[in-house]
Amino acid sequence: MRAGLLAMALCGFLASASGASAAALNIVALGASNTAGMGKGNHPGGVPRGQAFPAQLEALLRAKGIDAHVRNAGIAGDTTGGMLRRMDSAVPNGTRIVILQTGGNDAREGVGGDAAANTAQITSKLAARGIKVILLDRPSAYAPASTRDPDGEHYNAQGHAAIAAGLLPQVIAAAGK
Repeated sequence: MRAGLLAMALCGFLASASGASAAALNIVALGASNTAGMGKGNHPGGVPRGQAFPAQLEALLRAKGIDAHVRNAGIAGDTTGGMLRRMDSAVPNGTRIVILQTGGNDAREGVGGDAAANTAQITSKLAARGIKVILLDRPSAYAPASTRDPDGEHYNAQGHAAIAAGLLPQVIAAAGK
């Protein structure tokens, strides 16, 4: 009987230990149209959400054997002020990494002076929650101009794939994988 109890306790310990290591890596991509995939209004370029860099990054992580979920919290036309206001609802508890794509909408919306302060505030609030931030302020560092749509602002599927591939090593490092 004693051996049976010991075996049950050991099985319970192993089950809980394997469950803890099997927790998914939760990532949120917070940004504007190049995160969302689709443009809006006068700038309708882009790709469907399933081809945007968050979905492609998730596929790359899974191909590497990492159980990751990348939530696309991109909204076309959003500014850093809008991202700051919706950050708490867009970034749920359990998120370990946020990819913050600030875009150029602040300048177009006439709030360019607030972009740096808003970005710093977003980063600070996420860090206070223990969330690592990867700043994607220049997607063009990963995706060449030839992968942009005719509007010159949004990326095609190849551009989103290049952005995802460029982010992959940073995400793996931030996750400690």
